[in-house]
Amino acid sequence: MENKTLQKNRKLIDYGIFLPALLIILIICIPFSLYESESLALLNSIFDKIVEVFSWGYIWYALILLAAGLYLSFSKYGKVVLGDPKEKPSFTMFEYASILIAMGIGSTIMRTGMVQWTQVAIDPPFGVQPESSEAVLWGNTYSMFIWSFQVFAIFVMAAPAMAYILHVKKRPFMRISEACRCILGDRFTDGIGGKVIDVLFLISILSGAAVTLGLGTPIITSNLSNLLNIEVTFGMTMIVTIIWVVLFSVSAYLGIEKGIKRLSTFNIYLAGGLAIFILTAGPGIFILDFFTDTVGHLVNHYFSLSFYTNSTDLNSTTHIQSHMIFWFAYSATWAMLHSVFAAKISKGRTVKEMILTYLLAPTMISWVATGVLGGLGVHRFLTGEVNILQLVESNQPVNAIPNILMTLPWSEVIMILFIVVSMIFLTTTLDSTTYTIAAYTSRQNMSKYEPSRNLRIIVAAIITTLALILMQIGGLAPLEVISGLMGLPIIVIQFLTIYAAKKMMDQDKAWIYNIRG
Repeated sequence: MENKTLQKNRKLIDYGIFLPALLIILIICIPFSLYESESLALLNSIFDKIVEVFSWGYIWYALILLAAGLYLSFSKYGKVVLGDPKEKPSFTMFEYASILIAMGIGSTIMRTGMVQWTQVAIDPPFGVQPESSEAVLWGNTYSMFIWSFQVFAIFVMAAPAMAYILHVKKRPFMRISEACRCILGDRFTDGIGGKVIDVLFLISILSGAAVTLGLGTPIITSNLSNLLNIEVTFGMTMIVTIIWVVLFSVSAYLGIEKGIKRLSTFNIYLAGGLAIFILTAGPGIFILDFFTDTVGHLVNHYFSLSFYTNSTDLNSTTHIQSHMIFWFAYSATWAMLHSVFAAKISKGRTVKEMILTYLLAPTMISWVATGVLGGLGVHRFLTGEVNILQLVESNQPVNAIPNILMTLPWSEVIMILFIVVSMIFLTTTLDSTTYTIAAYTSRQNMSKYEPSRNLRIIVAAIITTLALILMQIGGLAPLEVISGLMGLPIIVIQFLTIYAAKKMMDQDKAWIYNIRG
């Protein structure tokens, strides 16, 4: 009986793409971890060169994806149903948007929303005086900008092709190579070329998941340390990591309907409660005024930021210039994960509903989070209650967060809420990642079934093991930079999938035959 179960589990996963991806990550990271400082210097110099040479390219890449998303949404393709037009969508619009929000922004918004503005305040664009009130306003404006339409266009624009092959074509494998079959042909897709594309996807997602697990933990531990008045130790980090792993493993095991959906919708309510709590207990009037100023400033300067390269300053690079390119490059490494997951949950949705929901829902929530959390941080800086810029300049941006929260009335309650919301956001990011990797590597027919629960647990265990190994040997920092560099080949694949989506809908005349009556 045990042998049959073992054989069954082995048949669940396509080792032809999973094992090469895992081995390549380890082969790359272990040597780099042995010479961490040297490898980081090398990788950062490569990335800096890419920023110098391809700043313009990344800017146009994000804008072209946004334009493509708007074109597909408002053209004849927008009304194409991703599935049987007679079937209702799998989720209500609120549930659907909540899942995409949890996947799209995760816990990162809890950190960037509160302290991202500080980097721009220290090194502002357009000749603004550093640390001035104008520089602070530019900082929060930029925090909103990086969680805006271009980034979410990067996340969603491979999804139409993936959703079409899964829910309309009923193809068994939910893979990037399969989505590009109509362009690349059967011989390439079923051969070594298709394997290379799928392995590349898995490398980017496995490494990104490991980085998220390793680097997300300090958001929790730094707040716990201040709340309990104890030092952050490796033991505390391990306990937080284990709790987190159990949470996202259970959620992934339960699946989208019973696990991921419930956790995502619950956390939207909880995050809303936290925002109201901060407005009520904190400087609510200032936060609302500053939020209004920031939104107005963003609307007035959206195009300036979208096309910003700082080309006339030949001697220096501003934080916005370098960080924006890194943000777009790093987002590109996650693009396929977001798109594959969005495709899986979009059965019954139209192309327009899928794209616009991903462009609008996470953007709106991100702006609110940045307005509330960033506004609180800015108020504490302006009043002198917390020397936030000094903490950031001394490489302690994560420690600035509990220092800000501790200035509030009922600070212990707010910190607990902050920790819980952050933990759940981290969980919903990784349970979605685990589910997607399991679906991507599964040998089962993904147009009919969910990925095996056993496979989801196996994937969760592998991600955790990989993260812990890299945390122990010091390989996370190099892996983070490598993840950013991997955005370049992913970009090419993204454009292929957009063309593939259009080509498949054209071949099927889907805007005539696959629409709601």
